[in-house]
Amino acid sequence: MAAEIAEQPAALAATFEHVLPLRHDITRLAAGRRNVIFVARGSSDNAGVYGRYLTEIHAGRQASLAAPSVATLYGANLDLSNSLVVAVSQSGATQEIVDTAEWAKRNGAAIVGITNDGNSPLASTADVALITQAGQELAVPATKTYTTQLAAITVAVDALAPRPGTLDADIARVPDAATKMLSGSVEAAADLLAAAHDVLASGRGLTFGTTLEVALKLEETCLQPVRGLSYADLKHGPIAVVDSDLVTILVAAGEGPALPGMTELAGIVREKGSKILGIGGDPTFASRCDVNLAGPDLPETLAPLALVIPAQRAIELLARKLGLDPDAPRGLRKVTQTD
Repeated sequence: MAAEIAEQPAALAATFEHVLPLRHDITRLAAGRRNVIFVARGSSDNAGVYGRYLTEIHAGRQASLAAPSVATLYGANLDLSNSLVVAVSQSGATQEIVDTAEWAKRNGAAIVGITNDGNSPLASTADVALITQAGQELAVPATKTYTTQLAAITVAVDALAPRPGTLDADIARVPDAATKMLSGSVEAAADLLAAAHDVLASGRGLTFGTTLEVALKLEETCLQPVRGLSYADLKHGPIAVVDSDLVTILVAAGEGPALPGMTELAGIVREKGSKILGIGGDPTFASRCDVNLAGPDLPETLAPLALVIPAQRAIELLARKLGLDPDAPRGLRKVTQTD
């Protein structure tokens, strides 16, 4: 896992180089279609959460996350002729995702597949396949396959924007920003989490998918139950559980409209006695956290592509501190089959 975390800058650069030339193909495929539906599970689903926000904010198209059981269990017939479906699976072999993509195609949707295997069933099903260039990922917890999925999603969404290409200058900065996330100590963050009785993670907007991915990585790698909640949902009732027994992880980009609310939330959580692990944010946000892992120097639209990296590093270290094997967590397999 540690080695694969370190490979992410190169994997991101290679993925962008490989998929950017396909942007025009996606633009043509999506012509006349206004709705975008993301189909995924697990870490790929968290990548889809980012895709949903980016689609509506950057491309100005309505987006949603699919419920695959509508296809695989209920066999519902929907008119998807106005929809572009983006199916995301690191292996491209999770049968539920492949079946849902095939179902969507039969119901009139155009399919973009995002996978790390160009020979996979998902790649064969897709009208346009974006093949991430992560290379083989041996550790069970997804790291480089997750961030390269975000890269492919960024390109797919930009293809749907009124003016494709407006993100290119910042896309070019992503690999270097990711490299900078590999330096700096994460020891204090791991120690804070190791001492926690309970953990809650919260974020908002474009970084909410990152929040959910951090929570998932803690659960599957360190066997800690973690609830990931949006800023808004946390303030609507669950804030009552925040106390001195809880460590709260707050995830924020270094700029953008969600940052003031996340900074305010840090103050509220601190008043309730919770220790705070901040990931990203600006100096004001960091000052309200007990431990802060600096985020990338990227705009909010692209920050998630590197923002998760310091959290990945802290979680990998935490697993080892707890005497666990971060590469092969208990009871997990690389490809999870559902129905």
